[in-house]
Amino acid sequence: MLKYVKGPLESIDGVAIYPIISLLIFFIFFAALFFWVVTARKEYINEVSQLPLEKEEADQENSLDLTIN
Repeated sequence: MLKYVKGPLESIDGVAIYPIISLLIFFIFFAALFFWVVTARKEYINEVSQLPLEKEEADQENSLDLTIN
């Protein structure tokens, strides 16, 4: 299977640069993501982590209000 992919690619000049570019994009993306996670404010992380719970609590309160009325 690999010979069908590798064979035609070997005939292209400069094809070796594409894996290097892919590796650089991968490394830069995850390095930037790691930097953002390390430098993120704890208050922001806590606020964002509570968003799904706040919505769930609000939905429960609304459903309780509807059943009481």
